[in-house]
Amino acid sequence: MIRLSSVALAALVIATPGLASAKERAINITPAAATARAEKLVDAMTLEEQLSLLKSKSGGSLLDLGVPLPPFIPAAMRTEKPKGAIGTAGFVAGIERLGFPALQLADASLGIADIGYLRPGDHATALPSTLSLAASFDPAMARAGGDIIGAEAFAKGINVQLAGGVNLAREPRNGRNFEYLGEDPLLAGTLVAEQIAGIQAHNVASTIKHFAANSQESGRFVYDVEASDAALRESDLLAFEIGIKRGKPASVMCAYNRVRGKYACESDYLLKDVLRGDWNYQGWVMSDWGAVMSLKPSIDAGLDQQSPQDEDYFGRIPAAIEKGEITRGEVRQMALRIVRSMIAVGALDNIARPGGAIDQAGHAARAQAMAEAGMVLLKNDGLLPIAATAKTIAVIGRHADKGVLAGGGSSQVIPYGGVYRDAPEGTHALLALMAPSYGLSSPLRALQAALPNATIVFDDGADPARAAAVAAKADMAFVFAVKPEMEGIDSADLSLPYGQDAMIAAVAAANPRTGVVLETGNPVTMPWLGKVGAVLAAWFPGQRGGEAIAAILSGASAPSGRLPLTFPASTAQLPHPQEVGYDPAKQRALGIGVKYDPFTIDYKEGSDIGYRWFERTGAKPLFPFGYGLTYTSFGYDGLQQAAGRALTVTARITNTGKRAGTEVAQLYVAPPGRTHRLAGWAKVSLKPGETREVTITADPWLLLSYDEKAGQWTRPAGDYRFFVGKSAGEPELTGIARLTAATESKRR
Repeated sequence: MIRLSSVALAALVIATPGLASAKERAINITPAAATARAEKLVDAMTLEEQLSLLKSKSGGSLLDLGVPLPPFIPAAMRTEKPKGAIGTAGFVAGIERLGFPALQLADASLGIADIGYLRPGDHATALPSTLSLAASFDPAMARAGGDIIGAEAFAKGINVQLAGGVNLAREPRNGRNFEYLGEDPLLAGTLVAEQIAGIQAHNVASTIKHFAANSQESGRFVYDVEASDAALRESDLLAFEIGIKRGKPASVMCAYNRVRGKYACESDYLLKDVLRGDWNYQGWVMSDWGAVMSLKPSIDAGLDQQSPQDEDYFGRIPAAIEKGEITRGEVRQMALRIVRSMIAVGALDNIARPGGAIDQAGHAARAQAMAEAGMVLLKNDGLLPIAATAKTIAVIGRHADKGVLAGGGSSQVIPYGGVYRDAPEGTHALLALMAPSYGLSSPLRALQAALPNATIVFDDGADPARAAAVAAKADMAFVFAVKPEMEGIDSADLSLPYGQDAMIAAVAAANPRTGVVLETGNPVTMPWLGKVGAVLAAWFPGQRGGEAIAAILSGASAPSGRLPLTFPASTAQLPHPQEVGYDPAKQRALGIGVKYDPFTIDYKEGSDIGYRWFERTGAKPLFPFGYGLTYTSFGYDGLQQAAGRALTVTARITNTGKRAGTEVAQLYVAPPGRTHRLAGWAKVSLKPGETREVTITADPWLLLSYDEKAGQWTRPAGDYRFFVGKSAGEPELTGIARLTAATESKRR
């Protein structure tokens, strides 16, 4: 019988560690009270003190590495660490006489991040990639992840977390997709809201980012997105709208790119019309690092805070005041939004100070439970779970003996226990920090511990012939395939690097009982799929990723994840078969020192991202959005519906197999003349033979479409096709619902 591993069970059943203490610290303050208190505080500030809040400095210094710095390092990262800074991405000095604390702004969404130079030697719980979190389809998991981030941030003295990444995966070659929550706006917006709420429960402000249409890394400083209002509002902006209205983030971080001709941080459309206008957002807007391109246009649009960069636009505000270009009232309002947001999350009443206690063991257990919940079983011809009779198992693959791959860039967390960096000897210390990193949770050692009666042998897979020979002598073989992803770098295609596709094919030819474990931050193509017995998408699995993988493979834990983005069969199926602006000669770590000529990305797919594009074109993906196998099977019947002003469906789900398992029943709805969109889901765990009735109410936001001519959201009366299924490509129960008309000019 399949059961949760003891670690996962403890993490899920016991009340979330740290959450009670967060509630004890919570500040119950109304928006009106927060505003009144902020006004009093800001009005007590001098103009210079108000101005000091509007610009952050780098909170750490590359000088701490103690090595010569390459010439492409910007000046902002060559300065000494400011007094009072603890080593984070950004720092704003406090105003001691008024009791306003310094702002310590830290990356990111996967834990308390540091590549290794801001706080040398400082470790934190490395959560699975945010894409793995999305694969769990579990808001409670997102809240638990935010709780870990918030608790550790507060304990480390950090009061602003640069989390909340929710850019939709329009481009599956984007090197930063692992930080985000997939291709669907409802799934992404729902989970990011819970993550933000979990962080802010610890009196730590959270951002939501990168606002907006920041869909690739290639040319991220110069590209211009061309898209209609409806296309954006029904997709990218919808994910932000859901996340902001439900999660109430203290800050929005605007992006590098341009949207319809204007940089995101000076876009009247994004910041004034949508964010502060239609959505009535009351928090503060900060720029991404280096994203400010002007002074007055940025302030006029609604930017409140310039983040670290060499070009000091906000340092020119005093001169602009003298010239009458900017008023003191505008400066006051910008400072007010920052102060009010910090008051609202309780950061002034419970001040974060370094040296707090962290439950490392408890957080690691929860990180493992999250990793197990996010792993997606893509194929299984009876190879899994590993039979108790297996005597010899070959583990093959790059660094599977050392650890599990992590995503790179500003979101990277140095896990408790440290990392192995895949860099050649003699690599410059700074460049070594940017090399692919593996958290020291070895799948090989974890499998040896999980299967003590089996002989497990290892080969690194560098020589396909040697790996095949090792596999041929074993009862079964598991290839651990990796594809590093990092901020600043996109992939040319969806293939595996390092010749791994050929190596997998060779191993599978030598041993038909071969499984593949994918450690990736994006979809990959699988030319060897028909030759292997099992495929498990483990993503970047975090602090105890090796143990989580072993739990799934051994059967101590049952797979329950579902794909949060479509796996194309080839790049030819994508709206852009070749990534727009991709230049292999310019793919350098973080994009530092790389210059791109401006170019335009046409979002010709509109709001039909991912699975909706595949429905629109009729193309068959390798694996559809929402797909995932279990160690059992499920049947659907008994469809009922209630429609009119809303849509609610009820269905019976039966575990028709011999093992316990978890099903994610998904509701997709198509407004008249439109593609189907995910409108809700129900996650249910069933024992063998057990039947349970589930009810799913379509999220009302997903029943509306944006009417550009009228400038409002509408739900035309008519027939709405829908289905309940196992994925976007597996309808089990179908129906048509008759809905009445509705309009909504603004959604507050």
